[in-house]
Amino acid sequence: MAIDWYPLLFSPILKDRIWGGTKLSSLLHKDIVSQTTGESWEISTVSGDISVVKNGKLTGKSLEELLDMDPEALLGKKVHAAFGTAFPLLFKFLDAKEDLSIQLHPNDELARKRHNSFGKTEMWYVMQADPDSRIIVGFEKEASPEEYLHHLENKTLTKILKEIKVAPGDVFFLETGTIHAIGAGIVIAEIQQTSDITYRVYDWDRVDAEGKSRELHIDLALDAIDYSVSNTKCDYSKQVNTSNPVINCPYFTTNFIPLDGELAFQKTSDSFTVLVCTEGTFSIRTNGKETAFQKGDTVLIPAVITDFELSGTASLLEIFIS
Repeated sequence: MAIDWYPLLFSPILKDRIWGGTKLSSLLHKDIVSQTTGESWEISTVSGDISVVKNGKLTGKSLEELLDMDPEALLGKKVHAAFGTAFPLLFKFLDAKEDLSIQLHPNDELARKRHNSFGKTEMWYVMQADPDSRIIVGFEKEASPEEYLHHLENKTLTKILKEIKVAPGDVFFLETGTIHAIGAGIVIAEIQQTSDITYRVYDWDRVDAEGKSRELHIDLALDAIDYSVSNTKCDYSKQVNTSNPVINCPYFTTNFIPLDGELAFQKTSDSFTVLVCTEGTFSIRTNGKETAFQKGDTVLIPAVITDFELSGTASLLEIFIS
């Protein structure tokens, strides 16, 4: 059937986490039901966690159903040619009330071989950060597997890892293999490949309400870790009413748009576009119809919509595949 496409919003898939809190409700308007809500999956086709439309005529349809109905119109000609009916990205918000585990993600080759999955290249956009909050990203200086294991066994791993204090608007790009942890007191928008493969190597010796510790993946991680020093922080311009380039990698392109007024877009039909609203409110006008959105909304604009206008006062992340 022919679909009258429009900008799509999906029902958040909320995840309870040992490190989670309540900021997804207080800051991003999510209907949490627990005091330890750590993640809101905004657009997902991870098995068991398929996003469902919550606005307009397609309400109740899953993203998988839409991809089966007309994948090229939704994904775009280039993305459909590369990925078939698979949606290649996963969008999340994370609320770290406590430190996340020290972890890393395998590359495409390892993930395919071991888990029949994509790897997990990702980026973080810091939306809120308590005073003195910090993240862990990579090694302070080049390390070896032997040095890493020595510190892991002696519970001194943080001595050789790089800690960075963060502020709202900071962006970090994490290649696969980068050892990392989001620190307590931070809310992050995360853009990543569609993958839920995480190798957890240290979890601060904590246990859950039943006294159980979470599974670690020491052996799997050993040959997946990048032991070199990487520069993960991204500097970018913030020119108003402009798509300011932030990240351009093989998996996704991200721009930052400080919107103040109106901004018109003309795109090719090669890729879908996703807009993540990190601050403020805005509207999208297409085909004579206008739809309003707010902070905490993650909007999927199907590739077949090549002309649209934004209006409002907002900070937006614009994501597509180039």
